[in-house]
Formats: sequence, C-alpha cells, structure tokens
Amino acid sequence: MRYDFMIVDVFTDVAFGGNQLAVLTDARGLTPEAMQTITREFDFPETTFVLPPGNPGHTRRVRIFTPGRELPFAGHPTVGTACALVMSGASAAGEVVLEEGVGPVPVEVEEQGGKFSGRFRLEQPPEVPDRAPTAADMAAILSLRPDDVIDVFCAGMGVNFTFVQVRDREAVDRSQLDLPTWSKLLADEWGPQVHVFAGELSDGGEVYARMYGPKFGIPEDPATGSAAAALAGTIGLRAGSSLNLDIRQGVKMGRPSLIRTSSSIEGGELKSIHVGGGCVFVAEGQIEVPESMLERARG
Repeated sequence: MRYDFMIVDVFTDVAFGGNQLAVLTDARGLTPEAMQTITREFDFPETTFVLPPGNPGHTRRVRIFTPGRELPFAGHPTVGTACALVMSGASAAGEVVLEEGVGPVPVEVEEQGGKFSGRFRLEQPPEVPDRAPTAADMAAILSLRPDDVIDVFCAGMGVNFTFVQVRDREAVDRSQLDLPTWSKLLADEWGPQVHVFAGELSDGGEVYARMYGPKFGIPEDPATGSAAAALAGTIGLRAGSSLNLDIRQGVKMGRPSLIRTSSSIEGGELKSIHVGGGCVFVAEGQIEVPESMLERARG
C-alpha cells in the first residue's frame, strides 16, 4: 500500500537548511513497527506520522520517531508537521492543535507571501533532576579542555538534555562527542542528550549551539526545538523574568538553523514557553509499504 509523504526543512527560511523532516500526512493502518522502519528508511533526525485526533476539537494526532525510538515530543517535528498540514491544505493557517505524547500542543502557523512559519506553545516548566554531571566529565565527553566549560545543568521538555555552556563559539565548533566516554559516563544518566552552547543568556540574546543525540540514533542534530524550549524555560526561571532568546544551530553541519524562543515569567513562575521558526517545502511523494506491515495483517 502506498502512503503520501512530504519533506520539509524546519527552522529555516531556505530549502536545504535547517532540520529535515518527513511527514506521512495520513498514517492510518501503519503499525508502530512499520513507523520505526519507515523512519530508518528516511534516516532523518525525525519522521512524523499523522493520525485522526482523539478529540474532535483538535487538528490531528501525531507520532514522532527518531531512527532509534519514538518520542513523546520534539520541537522541529511539531513545527514541521503543523506547517506541512497547512501547506497540503489539510488544515487552515492559524492555530493547529497536535495531540502528542505530552498532550495537546498548540502551534500557530503563519503564511505570508508563500513563506511558512510555525510557533508552538508549552505551559509547563522544564523538568529538572536533582543533580547534573560534573564539568570535568562533560569536558571529557565533548573532547574539550576543562577550562572551556562554564556551566553544566540538566532540563527536559519531554526529552531530557544535559546542557553544557562553554566559553565561546570556537569551543562549540571544536567540540566532538567521544562516544566511548559518553557511553561510560552519560548514556544511562537522566540527560543523555548533550546540548553544548555559547552566547548571551539575557533578553534579546543569541546563543550558538550543537546537539548530540546518539541514544536516539542522531549523531548530531541541525536544530532541536525541545532543547530550545527547555533552555528558554530554564534561563527564564533562573533570571526570574521573561526573555526572548535566539538559538543558532546546525552551522557546523552546513545546515544553519534559527530557532526563536521566548519564556513568560510572572511572579517567579513560568506561564508559557514559545518556540518557532520558518519551514520550507522540499519534496513530496509516496512510499510503498508491504501489506505485512499494516495493522490488518496482524489479524
């Protein structure tokens, strides 16, 4: 049986930049095993599978897979899927509500002059563990000098990250994940995904980042919306005030991305996090799925 798909680039305004995403716009009948296999076939950081919503007031239900596993939430698939639904005519521009593993996620999709962008909203604060890895361990994992590392903290929004703040952009570019050291020190810890960054953590600031996700089958990610949400929320709560923060990622990979974030803080409490950016149509087609991989074949 053939399934329609779209390919979009997310957190970019130009094709062949940002983070690639394959979207199966009607995935009814596919087993979870089939979804995982198809994701490995595309071999993008994530592929999404669109299904009818459980709540008729929502737009669609979405399942998100990396080459290694299913995720309850991820940023660039959320933005990209919402934009793809509008691009294809399956949904009108405006608020698109996607049912994901973390619950309903509203995404505001805009279209101006043929250019699309999306911005999702979360209203829960980042999850934070009791402890974080040491700066020395993270320097070793990233093949950096100990004095390159300024701060280490962990936070997650559906996906758990260890954030490593380093001195400058040069240190970010110089970082290289040492897989044996990562396997020994971090693979089984709370935040096995590593987000290394440098820049100004203040309102109107910009950071420069890379993200390594070997546990998900992602050696390096060009743009990581869930990490952007966790970072924006954590920094806002630390500062005790609302802030806007831009994140540039994927530059070293040749897929430059721009993720725009904001966190709203009132009375020391987080009210909302917004994460968004551009989305560009790249391709569409069909993928042939064997009958043995469909739900009805199980009967």
